[in-house]
Amino acid sequence: MPKKSKKYVVRLTDAERETLQQIARKFKGSSQKVRRAQVLLKADADGPDWTDAKIAEAFGCRTQTVENIRERFVTQGFELTLNGQPRLKPPREKLLNGEQEAKLIAMRLGSPPPGFSNWSLRLLAGQVVALEIVESISHETVRRTLKKTA
Repeated sequence: MPKKSKKYVVRLTDAERETLQQIARKFKGSSQKVRRAQVLLKADADGPDWTDAKIAEAFGCRTQTVENIRERFVTQGFELTLNGQPRLKPPREKLLNGEQEAKLIAMRLGSPPPGFSNWSLRLLAGQVVALEIVESISHETVRRTLKKTA
């Protein structure tokens, strides 16, 4: 059966090939990065030139994944394909800005309200809302904020 010609042909330079071989050999980086390196090495037209189905079977992924890696390599370049696209903004906006964090930390360092020997996370969360520093906040957010400063 003749090979189907591919729309996106991967041709690696010697430097790119060496970088990918080091990553694949040493499993250096995230598992996604290692898999991308392995796929690019096997998809190299000047090297093994495996079919997408064979690559997908060898590395336990879908053929669509292999096709996407090929396409990204040809259209967006080596670095972006290997390392992935960085997020422009976090998946969720921060609940507290710097000023609000500072007020929370200052409150934690101050003495607790009458009747309490120490600040608890829930007590701090309630006090922050009562003083209208923020509209609402969970004790878990208070914990994460205070943990950063410890």
